[in-house]
Amino acid sequence: MIPDFTDNEIWIIKTALRERYGRDVEPEQVEIEMRLNPFSSQLTSCPAVFWSELGANFVIAKIGEQSYRPQFFYRVHQQFGTGVEQYSDLTQCVVTLMQVQADHAMKQAAESSD
Repeated sequence: MIPDFTDNEIWIIKTALRERYGRDVEPEQVEIEMRLNPFSSQLTSCPAVFWSELGANFVIAKIGEQSYRPQFFYRVHQQFGTGVEQYSDLTQCVVTLMQVQADHAMKQAAESSD
């Protein structure tokens, strides 16, 4: 069984969100199912944090002790990762996830204004 997020991990996430958005954002702790092995159809229950900001939804799943998998999405069929399968550093995971989403949003805005 994968351990839940610790108080320290939640603090790291909240701190990064406050720095990014300039205000407190309260992430929800949720449980999700995901395939940890891309070659298997087996789903594993994982603790995760979820938040929505600026039209995007964010999820960071804890897939092991100090092991995280991030994703952001707009709709079910518009899911994006960071290009890194998993992170061992939660701060790097959160910051990279938000930066990739911000870059994606800027690119989409530039394309729609052309």
